[in-house]
Amino acid sequence: MSAKPCAGFSLASEASSCAISSARAFSLATFAAWAKAWGTACTGVRCDGLQPFFLNSILIAVPSVLLSSIVGALNGYALAQWRFRGADALFTILLFGFFIPFQAIILPAAQVLGYLGLSNTIGGLILIHVVYGIAFTTMLFRNYYVAIPAELVKAARIDGAGFTTIFRRIFLPLSVPAFMVCIIWQFTGIWNDFLFGVVFSGIDARPVTVALNNLVNTSEGVKEYNVDMAAALITALPTLIVYIVGGRYFVRGLMAGAVKG
Repeated sequence: MSAKPCAGFSLASEASSCAISSARAFSLATFAAWAKAWGTACTGVRCDGLQPFFLNSILIAVPSVLLSSIVGALNGYALAQWRFRGADALFTILLFGFFIPFQAIILPAAQVLGYLGLSNTIGGLILIHVVYGIAFTTMLFRNYYVAIPAELVKAARIDGAGFTTIFRRIFLPLSVPAFMVCIIWQFTGIWNDFLFGVVFSGIDARPVTVALNNLVNTSEGVKEYNVDMAAALITALPTLIVYIVGGRYFVRGLMAGAVKG
């Protein structure tokens, strides 16, 4: 009579250990896909995963976002608060640059990069993204700074403050919402860019989006869809982090600005 309970206990124990083993195998397989996508997957003739290209994208996106944001803020500040003859015409010309499609500037941009010796380099991609992003960032900051009372600038000029001092001490502290919008927009566009990356980059300067395309279209034997999905999630992760972190401060800045008198 005691053999049946023992047999039942043995079957339950085997089922439990089988479930645990299956869970461990699934976990190891999932981790292996992420590890292969990051470090050993083939992206054409190279089989070092997304890691070097991910670092390339960081080296491209961070300086491009910072430079285009700072230049756009200075341009917007000058156009909005330091009125000069031809300011409106210059702003209109800059607006045209915002609507120029990527494809229209590929050939002249390639010629300029060739003259500067920046073809197929990370520096060349940074220059392209900064120049192309200045139109948007200038429009954003100009429209934001127009709403700031001109009396602040006049009072500061009476006290002896100059162009740089007024911008640094008055406008920069008020520009947090505008900078968050600019950073989110620019980082998302630059990180997800494929056209400039595939046209203007060399083998060692390719961004992660180009590497992801090569990885998905490179197959040896059985197609590993789990590795492709892991690579896509790795590529999308930085923009997701920017939206989660930056969006919170962006909303907080908007709420703070809404109650200012």
